[in-house]
Amino acid sequence: MHQTKGILYVLTTAIISGVSIYVNGLAVKFANPYVFTGIKNLLVGLAFLSLILLVKEWKSIKALKRKDWLRLILIGLIGGAIPFLLFFQGLSLTMAAKGSFIHKTMFIYVSFLAIIFLKEKLNKSLLLGLGALLVGNILFLQIKPQALQIGDLLVFIATLFWAVEIIMAKKALKNISPNVVSWARMFFGAGFILIFLLFTHQAGLIFHYSAIQWQWILITSVFLLGYVFTFYRGLKYVRASVATAILALGAPITGLVTLIAQGGVKWTAGQVWGVGLMVVGVVLVVGISNLLPKREWAV
Repeated sequence: MHQTKGILYVLTTAIISGVSIYVNGLAVKFANPYVFTGIKNLLVGLAFLSLILLVKEWKSIKALKRKDWLRLILIGLIGGAIPFLLFFQGLSLTMAAKGSFIHKTMFIYVSFLAIIFLKEKLNKSLLLGLGALLVGNILFLQIKPQALQIGDLLVFIATLFWAVEIIMAKKALKNISPNVVSWARMFFGAGFILIFLLFTHQAGLIFHYSAIQWQWILITSVFLLGYVFTFYRGLKYVRASVATAILALGAPITGLVTLIAQGGVKWTAGQVWGVGLMVVGVVLVVGISNLLPKREWAV
């Protein structure tokens, strides 16, 4: 029951992610990406704080131990701050398709980190699924062998940070609620980004945003809230490798949204095969038995 619920939550995350990437691609053109990210993270952090107060989880925060606070602050730094700054800087220095592909390989690093730190099992189905997801992304994003640039390296490092954060979050979710972990990730992350903006003299840009820019910030913040809300709930109930494998389905969803929004843009046969391989990969990683409805047999 919990496994099915977790899978549904992360599938919802993949859908939100697919649409969000397209919307964010439009929104970031209207604002400094660092300031844009910092404000979004802060708004989402405050939204989770409001949710915690609304559902009366404040007592659970007061009950946190020192090691719990340290873990949550690290999740904010490693997941909600550093990779965001690296990722956006990297994207400005490399091709969007290459950056997207590098980010979509996160399920590989999470899977192997989960084997080491979460004792998740390595089996043939997982290896075949990861391979299918990798090849599917290459075909869908039409990646060709090219020399690596500094921007690619920054995106890669950001992806590794997010992979580590997911492992830390999975451990934290054993005794801390998804709302509290989500709040810490976004709120503390926003705090660290604000420190970065102050040191780089970019914080003042916040006070010069126009109504249109704030509109884009609010729209994308809603998507980010939905992403974090569903993903951490799903991560609580499913393996980290499974959660990140399902997220890879966000790539074709972004492609579909682009196809509908722009018109005239068509998928090649290779891209269609790529989507098929990604679906097969997710099924292999999740496990067919987990996707079938459970039945009770009379004896």
